[in-house]
Amino acid sequence: MAEAKAQEVWFLTGSQHLYGSETLKQVAKNAQEIAEHLDGCGRLPVRVVWKPTLTGPAGIEEVCLAANAAPACVGVITWMHTFSPAKMWIAGLTRLQKPMAHLHTQYNRELPWSSIDMDFMNLNQSAHGDREFGYIVARLKKARRVVVGHWKDEDVQGELGGWARAASAWAESSHLKIARFGGMNMREVAVTGGDRVEAQIQLGWSTNGYAMGELVRRIAEVPEAEVKRTLDAYDAEYTLAPSVRKGGDRRENLEDAARQEIAMRGFLKDGGFGAFTTTFEDLHGMKQLMGLASQRLMAEGYGFGAEGDWKTAALVRLVKVMSAGRPGGASFMEDYTYHLERGRERVLGAHMLEVCPSIAAGKPSLEVHRLGIGGKADPARLVFDAATGPALNASLVDLGGRMRLILAELDVVAPEAPMPKLPTARAVWIPRPDFKRGCAAWILAGGAHHAAFTQSVTADELSDLAEMAGLECVRIDAETRLSDLKDRLRWNDVAFRRA
Repeated sequence: MAEAKAQEVWFLTGSQHLYGSETLKQVAKNAQEIAEHLDGCGRLPVRVVWKPTLTGPAGIEEVCLAANAAPACVGVITWMHTFSPAKMWIAGLTRLQKPMAHLHTQYNRELPWSSIDMDFMNLNQSAHGDREFGYIVARLKKARRVVVGHWKDEDVQGELGGWARAASAWAESSHLKIARFGGMNMREVAVTGGDRVEAQIQLGWSTNGYAMGELVRRIAEVPEAEVKRTLDAYDAEYTLAPSVRKGGDRRENLEDAARQEIAMRGFLKDGGFGAFTTTFEDLHGMKQLMGLASQRLMAEGYGFGAEGDWKTAALVRLVKVMSAGRPGGASFMEDYTYHLERGRERVLGAHMLEVCPSIAAGKPSLEVHRLGIGGKADPARLVFDAATGPALNASLVDLGGRMRLILAELDVVAPEAPMPKLPTARAVWIPRPDFKRGCAAWILAGGAHHAAFTQSVTADELSDLAEMAGLECVRIDAETRLSDLKDRLRWNDVAFRRA
């Protein structure tokens, strides 16, 4: 995620030769100024690279093919400074494979009322040049984000920045590798399964299972010096429970967790993986379930899914990519249990062990507790409450023949009271529009019990990613009405089956 600024979006400006060389020089100058301003405004996580003005079919096709072939280019921003006849865009747009944002702006902010003449009108024709371009994009059924407003406005820059984050995640998706430690689905759980081959065709994810023996061997070979360095990091970063401090009766459990973390990181790094899953049903040769290791690897940017849930692991990774450089965090999450006091209903989200400390409200506590599942030694884990504020749960489910991305807006609140006997990281939230309708909408849409939870990526940004990927996207927010949602799900089913 640290390499975001090495990525770039290309700024493509449309015009034509009708207006003469002087007008085209001015078009180029203005477009370059806009691109440089967007590049330096600090609201886009990638570089904005100006490209020469496009005035004919050959040049447009050439730049679109070049964008496809450029590894650093994650998308293009298009803008029609003057009128740019749309037929000349057909060849290029039909071949363009990178995401596109259509910036509907104008170089000047205000009309020069007292001096406006036809020279000004011929130069500044975005109002109808972008409509001509918009028509051909609609006819070609190309996915794109339309951003409207002056290029110096913060909201315009913010929208472009959010789209660019989605484009970066889509670039990551194209080569994402997911390791399933144990490589198995949990018992007869339905939602964590799915068509991995179809996901690779559509989304680029390569998902494969790996026997526990390789990981067990790596754990046994971890040098003691690395274990000591990792334990020192634990001592510095967390509040350690007395039992896991030096000399404590659970210190050995923490040392085993450190070996797991080191071995897993090495496996993932050597294999070029961006996400991984674990399962408590396949722990052959392991001393404990990989709780602390999963939490810390997530905090470094890896995606994670428990119980073999590769779809959520991939989604967590993509959300991590999108949130680079922003406050807040992202984590694997599970809707676990409810507080049903009338008028104060709450969801308690958690998992047995694996919640990312990037969402913690304060300094996590590092503890070892009994785990009644898996039949292994008591595992180490970080315990904390999530920070309060707006958040989002995202779930990707396989409906057979297509996938659906479900986005639910929520408000994380403080727990009603301390939970000293609950040895897990957790978040308490109220679904939007309210508990009853939010939960009903999630269930109607087929949302899983696992989700990618984030406080740093918006529903609009994940909707952009869904459009780039050709995924159905269902949003649950403050405006959701169940009757409308039911209709939308029926219409979507027909539309996506026809497509």
